[in-house]
Amino acid sequence: MNEQAVKWDFLTNHARVLFAIARDPAARLRDIAAVCHITERTAQSIVSDLEQAGYVRREREGRRTRYILCLDGTLHHPAEAHVPVRELLDVFTSHHGRR
Repeated sequence: MNEQAVKWDFLTNHARVLFAIARDPAARLRDIAAVCHITERTAQSIVSDLEQAGYVRREREGRRTRYILCLDGTLHHPAEAHVPVRELLDVFTSHHGRR
């Protein structure tokens, strides 16, 4: 596959941020941004979007923020509205079956 010819991606930054939070709920925004290859400001905006959509909640633990995933919701797009968030996260964060 010619990587220079591909101008699109399968996953959105919103999905990447959700996966990063699933892997490390105590991650700082700067860590999430680094893992997702986005700016810290973009990561903050995406976390806010995910929170407003009901996919994520924030809790303070002292001076740190911990993210809680709301896994029982479904995806918003009509084509995937039957897919629970839990199943999507399982596919992308599961280590079972990997070599």
